[in-house]
Amino acid sequence: MAEDRIEQIVEEVLKQKSAIVNSPANEVPMTDVTVKKGTVKKIALGSDHGGFPLKEYLAKFLEEKGYRVVDQGTTSTAAVDYPDFAAKVARAVAGGDCDRGIMIDTLGIASAMAANKVRGIRAAMCYDLTTARSSREHNDANVLTLGTKTVEPALAAEIALLWLTTDFAGGRHWPRVNKVMALERQRK
Repeated sequence: MAEDRIEQIVEEVLKQKSAIVNSPANEVPMTDVTVKKGTVKKIALGSDHGGFPLKEYLAKFLEEKGYRVVDQGTTSTAAVDYPDFAAKVARAVAGGDCDRGIMIDTLGIASAMAANKVRGIRAAMCYDLTTARSSREHNDANVLTLGTKTVEPALAAEIALLWLTTDFAGGRHWPRVNKVMALERQRK
């Protein structure tokens, strides 16, 4: 008898979850669906001139961990504009060419702002393991931004690895992420 009631409750919860996730008001394009743990293979990696040395360090680190790194530039410490490279990283992710993206500048803030202008992108500037984990679990971030003045290379590598291997928790977080994505579909 108690088992029947538990089964009934589980069915009701699943129906409610399905109604929330599949609601037309909460539609998320397929490109926004997070890749499951272990399937993130191809990473768009970019930087401006200030982030170039850390980009090179992370490229080597990630390749050693088995990731395919798609370098989006820049190629030196010569002065460039961060929006150009943040856009390249974001478009590679939004277009489905890469599973996730990482963009590096001096603080990470500017690149997050630029990347978030690309439809379908949820860029998060992370500076420690807590922000990296939360940005994935709660916000389904698909672009990570880092700053060379906010993280040392070893910590940046730890953040990137944790961020790449952390799944989106879904559940109660789906409606919130869907509301964020709905904002870019609004005209005003």
